[in-house]
Amino acid sequence: MTSPNSTTRKPTSSRGRSPTTPKEASVLTTSNSRSVVSLCFPTDPDFDANLERLSSLIAQTPQDAIVVAPEVALSGFAYDRFDEAADFTLKALDTLQNSVGERLLIFTAITRTEEGMMNVAYALHAGRIIHTQAKAKLFALGGEEKYFVPGSDRAIVPFEFEGIRIGILICFELRFKTLWQQLEGCDLIAVSAQWGKLRSEHFVTLTNALAVMNQCYVIASDAANEDTSGMGGIITPFGGEIRNSGAQMLTSRYESRTVASMRRYLNVGIA
Repeated sequence: MTSPNSTTRKPTSSRGRSPTTPKEASVLTTSNSRSVVSLCFPTDPDFDANLERLSSLIAQTPQDAIVVAPEVALSGFAYDRFDEAADFTLKALDTLQNSVGERLLIFTAITRTEEGMMNVAYALHAGRIIHTQAKAKLFALGGEEKYFVPGSDRAIVPFEFEGIRIGILICFELRFKTLWQQLEGCDLIAVSAQWGKLRSEHFVTLTNALAVMNQCYVIASDAANEDTSGMGGIITPFGGEIRNSGAQMLTSRYESRTVASMRRYLNVGIA
């Protein structure tokens, strides 16, 4: 995998053979293949500027791409402008649904619900919202519990998109191994985050471990703010990774046969 301004790390096996090329891979002749993109950009106090930036970056991605954007990318947490942010989410959803085309876009936004304000992940495709999921594990250290109503752990479940089983984790949820288990069997897990800069290495370690443990692709997107890690990445089931290094966009390929071959090569019971 390659991307401009990105860092690539390739693990090697104890037998001197790259784990990305097991013998079993040769028997898999067909693959569901498509582009995957991790976005990394700062969150501006100007909501319209955030939407323009996100829309511009999406327009630069391949038409078949699965695109993951940072947590609350449209507004930041904006606790002092909560109602304004929730109203803006409605406007932005309309704009993004009309422009996303055949891509799949995954991001989170401040959302007004009957229960109260929630941090909701959206999956948009072809003018429709095909999946939503409210953040269940709120980050107390950041004061999220004072402002957001949590979603349900049980709602963190995979959804199907054109033959790909996809799961979503929102930032702090990445730290909960029970949620990893709930997403076992996913072909791809999207992680949308505003991850603290002081814990940057945790973000790298956990997203790498998630890909290897669940034998799936992980597309991780983090904001590029002064206090966030900016360490978005794309990680394969074998642990190969590219990481953000100043780029606003990382692009690679999802291959279903890579998932299948890893699960054959090291069978731990994940179907």
